[in-house]
Amino acid sequence: MNTNVNILCYKSKTLSNGEHPLMIRVCKDGKKKYQSLGISVHPAHWDFKKNKPKNNCPNKEYINKIIADKSNEFTEQVVKLKSEHKDFTANSLIDNTSKKVKPRTVGDVFLEQLQRLADENRRGYMLSTKQVYNSLMEFNKHLNIYFSDMDVTWLRRYETYLRKKGLAENTIGIRFRTLRAMYNLAIEENIVKAEHYPFNTFKVSKLHKETAKRAISKEDVNRILEYQSTNKYMRLPIDLFAFTYYVGRINFVNIAYFTKENLIDGRLIYTRRKTGKLIKLPLPPKPWA
Repeated sequence: MNTNVNILCYKSKTLSNGEHPLMIRVCKDGKKKYQSLGISVHPAHWDFKKNKPKNNCPNKEYINKIIADKSNEFTEQVVKLKSEHKDFTANSLIDNTSKKVKPRTVGDVFLEQLQRLADENRRGYMLSTKQVYNSLMEFNKHLNIYFSDMDVTWLRRYETYLRKKGLAENTIGIRFRTLRAMYNLAIEENIVKAEHYPFNTFKVSKLHKETAKRAISKEDVNRILEYQSTNKYMRLPIDLFAFTYYVGRINFVNIAYFTKENLIDGRLIYTRRKTGKLIKLPLPPKPWA
């Protein structure tokens, strides 16, 4: 008997927001099996005769994409099972197909990465990623899109948007480098195929502007090092500055995590927060003090 796979708006169930869930229905050997697509539609936005979202349906393109992907997924599975002469039921078809990884949107990947960075306590990187996420949400209104949708034309529109907001060249570059890193992550996790990678054409390296080197003079450095104060609130920033100066400008976030256990046999031993690299530094008298 033929196998029929259909997507339908399941009127028998109404959610609290008044919408009906979209379901995939598999019919085989007189048996029917339903599975939710994880999305819902208000009945006013669904064409029940043509069994598809109406033109005025919010996120119509996204919903059509989900429907097409799921239909193709089941059709391919049916063809595969028949070509291998394997028997299957409506239930087993849904069970086996459901084991496949659900397509993840750009928004999904960003939110997963933000949670991962929070769990790893990588706050700096998390905040920069959050900035890009918020920027993309403001630009595109939603991130229910796939990475393959982010082609060169899309990236150029985003670049124009950032320029109209008056962002500096290097700030725009940081936004795109973070976005590129997220795209590379999506490729690594098999969320998008490498053939869709847009950054071979859209060069992020162009979004860089040389800035004037900013440094204080040696005389000013010495004035800070020699400054005397009994006020502990004044003394602390001076000591921090002096310490970083004497030991080669250690990043403050590393200093914030130092304890006495990091001082071993006249050496400062710690793991750099950004890279995880083990650092061992001999401490001369001045930074030791």
